[in-house]
Amino acid sequence: MLSLEEAQSRAQDLVTAARKAGADAADAIYACNASTTVAVRLGALEDVERSEGEEIGLRVFIGQRSASISASDMNPATLATLIDRSIAMAREAPEDPYAGLAPEDRLLRKRAPSLDLVDEEEPEPAALRERALIAEEAARSIPGITNSEGGGAASGRSQVALATSHGFAGAYAATNHSTWASVLAGSGADMQRDHASHASRHLKDLDDAEAVGIRAGQRAVARLNPGKVESGVMPVIFDPRIGSSLVGHLIGGMVGPAIARRSSFLLDSLGETLFDSKITVIDDPLLLRGLRSRPFDGEGLPVERRALIEDGVLTGWLMDSASARQLGLEPTGHASRGGAGAPGAGITNVHMEAGSLSVGELMADVKRGIYVTELIGMGVNGVTGDYSRGAAGFLIENGAVGPAVSEITIAGNLKDMFRTLVPANDLMFRYAMNVPTLRVDGMTVAGG
Repeated sequence: MLSLEEAQSRAQDLVTAARKAGADAADAIYACNASTTVAVRLGALEDVERSEGEEIGLRVFIGQRSASISASDMNPATLATLIDRSIAMAREAPEDPYAGLAPEDRLLRKRAPSLDLVDEEEPEPAALRERALIAEEAARSIPGITNSEGGGAASGRSQVALATSHGFAGAYAATNHSTWASVLAGSGADMQRDHASHASRHLKDLDDAEAVGIRAGQRAVARLNPGKVESGVMPVIFDPRIGSSLVGHLIGGMVGPAIARRSSFLLDSLGETLFDSKITVIDDPLLLRGLRSRPFDGEGLPVERRALIEDGVLTGWLMDSASARQLGLEPTGHASRGGAGAPGAGITNVHMEAGSLSVGELMADVKRGIYVTELIGMGVNGVTGDYSRGAAGFLIENGAVGPAVSEITIAGNLKDMFRTLVPANDLMFRYAMNVPTLRVDGMTVAGG
């Protein structure tokens, strides 16, 4: 793995060489990931894996033609070939009036903010093994657990460097630590599975391994002996660990490329009230120790905390430079970039602000509904907003969570769901996308 300084220098050198070779403009991105993972099953070591990979991507422009190419070999001869091929490809590419680097006057010129993303502590494989064993043992200790899919622990580091030919150069690193367990309860055809996990940038922020395992075991046991549900229209309450998928669908409809292609269910909704006026959704790339925090976006633009939904209103689109040009707008610092290909648009650390009701109050008036803890399949149409997914969870009767249910389908339309959505007050920051418990009224539930 290159140091941050070496990575940034390598990207800058590649851009400089591309310009000398005939490119009108260019940018280069270097990314490296290194991780150690230890997996155990039934109390025995199952796997120890160490992986490390690096990639550098080059994008060049010849007029309004562009091409991108990437390589995992940092050998100077390989990089020289990379430049020649990318320029040759660009000369043969179709013209794109919206292609180009980010606006020069919008580039991050100040010192990149420090987001405390790097933990200097790197656990040895023996410590990872111990953590994995503790998590799995705790899960298996829950009465009713009959088998295990395993437990695990991992530690890793990633580095990113970006350079452009019009004046941006920057790099940052981040570490990650994680623990997980997955177990089964019951036997035969009645067997049920569930899991738990946690990840953090710093080891001291990671959940205790025993607590992770206990959650996995308790979740699996709670799902035993699931019943069926009579079909009907009823409230559906989403557990926080899967409720974030609703915000994910919102984000998918807000990205600039989808708007530019006119392939979003939110196409004509800019400035409209989509949610109750008390609902706000925040994207915060500058969150200290955030799982998706970053000091600049994939094109070298500064990033900032922003309300995507403010008081229920859709505030704007999430745009990279190309989609912004196509829409006649300005980029918003949401460009995301891999090694190959042009930038797209995406979010960082997102959360929906908590509501005022407790979870108990949220479901107190529900005579019959579903508390969903698992979603299955991808039955969501991003163009129309039609929503239909398999689900499992628990029956709610007279305001209380009752027996487990499975093999059900929940359906609606995302815009209708957003209008009736009510958040509880139990927001916790545990993932890259966080929501409290969510209630959505008027969904169609079909029993198995």
